[in-house]
Amino acid sequence: MKKIISYNVNGIRAAMKKDLLGWIKSANPDVLCIQEMKAQIEQIPVSEFEAAGYKSYWHCAKKKGYSGTGIITKTEPDQVVYGMGIEKYDDEGRFIRADFGDVSVISVYHPSGTTGDVRQSFKMTWLNDFQQYIQELSKTRPKLIISGDFNICHQPIDIHDPIGNADSSGFLPEEREWIGGFINSGFIDSFRFFNKEPNHYSWWSYRSNARFQNKGWRIDYHMVSRSLEEKICRAYILPQALHSDHCPVVVEIDF
Repeated sequence: MKKIISYNVNGIRAAMKKDLLGWIKSANPDVLCIQEMKAQIEQIPVSEFEAAGYKSYWHCAKKKGYSGTGIITKTEPDQVVYGMGIEKYDDEGRFIRADFGDVSVISVYHPSGTTGDVRQSFKMTWLNDFQQYIQELSKTRPKLIISGDFNICHQPIDIHDPIGNADSSGFLPEEREWIGGFINSGFIDSFRFFNKEPNHYSWWSYRSNARFQNKGWRIDYHMVSRSLEEKICRAYILPQALHSDHCPVVVEIDF
């Protein structure tokens, strides 16, 4: 059994000051997928993770203090792949993959479109390119666990105010259609596989006391290839972890 946690830390240096490392030791993941560490490799406390028993691998954005993905793991991977081979995305450090035998774990940080039309257009292009990339990858690596911040709520159940947010980036009809199509292409939304209840979120705005009132969005996922369906044991969210405006999401899987 492997416990895989995905966590958008919204700045790894800030999260470390809030005892992220102590939390990792307590949560004890086998693999931790990090997004938005907002740091260059020399700013990441690799030696501290190593002292805690973890190897770590990082795909940093070229722009300082921005984006980035990482994988922290107890077991050394057979191979680590940095990026998708598409320069405009790889410059933003949005994708890293670790292979463990015939299973691949991906940490991914999908773009946000909240800053305006230019980035929303970038996001929609990314979504199509990402899907094509994953479809191609699945031909040689059919057992995928894609963990990360997708920056999209799939269904009304995944957002606290679906009517008020109908025109908001992250809940636009075309984004929701994309994520539905992505799931239908051969993936399981592992949390919804087990839990059909409302009011479970993974991100809250820092404004207007949203977290305290649980006015959130579920935008962080573990998408698991259907070929691994029988191996999924549990999936849950950890809203009590307070290092970020996101919280960790967990899948336990037997591989």
